[in-house]
Amino acid sequence: MILYHGSNVEVKNPQILISKRLLDFGTGFYTTSDFEQARKWAVRSAKIREIGEPIVSVYELDDSCFKSLKVLNFKSADKDWLHYICNHRKNQNVTDDDYDLVTGPVANDQTFRTVNNFIDGYLTEEIALQLLLPQKLKDQYTFKTEKALNFLHFTEVIK
Repeated sequence: MILYHGSNVEVKNPQILISKRLLDFGTGFYTTSDFEQARKWAVRSAKIREIGEPIVSVYELDDSCFKSLKVLNFKSADKDWLHYICNHRKNQNVTDDDYDLVTGPVANDQTFRTVNNFIDGYLTEEIALQLLLPQKLKDQYTFKTEKALNFLHFTEVIK
């Protein structure tokens, strides 16, 4: 499987960096199988950081990882996905988050308002899920441990 990482720098050796940003799946190295999604993140990263240029690093994922790692896979933006990302975005201690790899939909600009309104209590779970249902969300693969990163192999950079 081919995965992409969009950034303002080339990333030949992915690392799990502790960040103050509250991300969907918590701390980890984020990738996607959708090149266009990675390209947009690369452009955004270069613009926000005001340094570097938009760069998409390309990787091959050894599929044996799904048998060797503890993987959490959200197939859709369902109730479990919503609560998982909300817990991370609220910076709540996620006690059962000992996964090596987490995969599933990415909360994008279109869903950000819905997720935030749910977190802030303006939307019920049922209404939030109804609003998320028609969204065509891209995927994300978040490598949360060094063990998981060992299955990811850098192949090239696209500028």
